[in-house]
Amino acid sequence: MASFQWAHDPKPLSLTSQFIVPDENKPNLNNVSHLDTIPFIDMSKDRKTLIHDISRACEDYGFFQLTNHGIPVELCHNVLQVITEFFELPYEEKVTMLSNEHMEDGKLFKYYITDQVRDEKILMWGEAFFHTWDLLVGTSYTDDRLPLNPPNYREVVATYIREVAKLVTKLLGLISQALGLDENYFEKTFGEISDGSAQANYYPPCPDPTLTLGLRDHTDIKILTVLLADQGKPGLQVLNNHEWFKVDSKPGALIVNVADQLQVLSNDKFKSARHRIVNDEVSKRASFAIFVGPGEHGVVGPIKELLNDDYPALYRNYKFSEFMEEFRNQKGKRRAVKEHFLIKRGSEAGGASSN
Repeated sequence: MASFQWAHDPKPLSLTSQFIVPDENKPNLNNVSHLDTIPFIDMSKDRKTLIHDISRACEDYGFFQLTNHGIPVELCHNVLQVITEFFELPYEEKVTMLSNEHMEDGKLFKYYITDQVRDEKILMWGEAFFHTWDLLVGTSYTDDRLPLNPPNYREVVATYIREVAKLVTKLLGLISQALGLDENYFEKTFGEISDGSAQANYYPPCPDPTLTLGLRDHTDIKILTVLLADQGKPGLQVLNNHEWFKVDSKPGALIVNVADQLQVLSNDKFKSARHRIVNDEVSKRASFAIFVGPGEHGVVGPIKELLNDDYPALYRNYKFSEFMEEFRNQKGKRRAVKEHFLIKRGSEAGGASSN
């Protein structure tokens, strides 16, 4: 196989100054613990146990690994294989799909940090490919923008997304019940959540992982994220109680995390945890994330059934389109978007999680 090439640069990989993040963003890899206790949720267990385990995981970590989820292992392998082949295409093929706009449908994108002192973009050591999907039918809203090479990219990814859509329906029902609500709460509130987006990610080996990041620390912006990642490959780290922890994916497991809209809907009962990707000197890493709902016009706010005089709403209601506008306004920064919608009481903003 030819050497990996970035979509933005045909030259051989080199850790130049354009990738070296400011000191405050550099990962202190000697000060990271291994999170052996991230919950494993076995979907073959009885419903009462699942509801209890998911509630604890969403409250304490905002992350859990899902086993016995029903998606064939071979299909998961094929997804990671086909996206790896895509990212390892030569520069000449990838450059035509490159965009400077984050989340442009059917486009490659490089994340970056803005160095506020030098007013420069510092590139992340990774690439991402973004596309939107109708989760109900497993097709892209813009099929014509999906890769033709590898030839089986569209078929493999569409098959996988249809499987994840069925799993997401089950998860949202369990999460609703974990909040003490009717199993069909999300469907009744938002309709069938068909609006989804997918992002394939690739992080090649890095000469010095202490100087850069695959992806800076962030929280996810929708309701829920389902992540398929190369097993046994280092990379994902989660912030919990102000400490960074490594999370290695278990063979056959999917990683699920609470995203910002679920934290708001739960009025901070469930936590949208900050996480990041660090690079490795030896291993490349591929992953595939599916981000679930709501639609652009969906109204988000603390669920009224969860509120009382002792537990008032921490956030005001807003349309998801408002959230996305604020998200774009914070481009290049360490985003804190949901905090923008906190209800201020006197001089205090009500209890946003620092995680």
